[in-house]
Amino acid sequence: MTDLSQVLLFAMLPVMGVLIGTTLAETFRAPGWVIGATLHGAAGVAIALVSVDLMPRIVDQIAMTTLISAFLAGAVVSVIIERTLRIFRSTERQPKNLQAWMVYTAIAADLASDGALTGAGSAIGHNLGLLVAASQAIANIPGGFAAASNLRNRNVLRHHRWIAAVAMTIPAMASAALAYWLLADADQALRSTTLAFISGVLLLATIEDVVPQGDAPKPARWLSTASFAFGFSGLALLSAYV
Repeated sequence: MTDLSQVLLFAMLPVMGVLIGTTLAETFRAPGWVIGATLHGAAGVAIALVSVDLMPRIVDQIAMTTLISAFLAGAVVSVIIERTLRIFRSTERQPKNLQAWMVYTAIAADLASDGALTGAGSAIGHNLGLLVAASQAIANIPGGFAAASNLRNRNVLRHHRWIAAVAMTIPAMASAALAYWLLADADQALRSTTLAFISGVLLLATIEDVVPQGDAPKPARWLSTASFAFGFSGLALLSAYV
């Protein structure tokens, strides 16, 4: 298997998260606490990725001022992504079917950013690309569930819903290939700076977006805590053995 083929395979993992969520939505209606617990698990995975795998690769490779600058740039980009997705989702005055399809547009944009992070991680190390992709896959399960449920509630034909879900492989794979191509031959300093940038995007998006969404359905504290702990522990174990 060529390096690029492996990167594209990794980029399919976030898409698989959406497809798993779609399958669950097509099969049954999950209560809110299930979505909340899943999102807390996804938050644990993302924070473990940053603290256990990304940051240890960075601190001895670049100056602290460079690390901080790249991290802050990632934080700014996380805000830009959130604002862009909010624009896509702000469709109250549009026809109901269009509102539902805009949810899928937002998820496709999110998958494009997932693919870019996966491609960048893979350029630094294939195991890192796998870890980034796996963490995003878990986080995308609730999003896929919400999008498919929304379309189903709007009476969009089932085969149209599945076509839309499968079509989202395109932005994820395209952005992963582009990011990998741009960083594959980069020097170590640029790669480490990229890791700091990815850390900023992941950590801020997790704290500001994923955790509040996980709290919204008000899952029991013991359940959200257990989900977060298992998510963190699972990614830490995966990092140790991949």
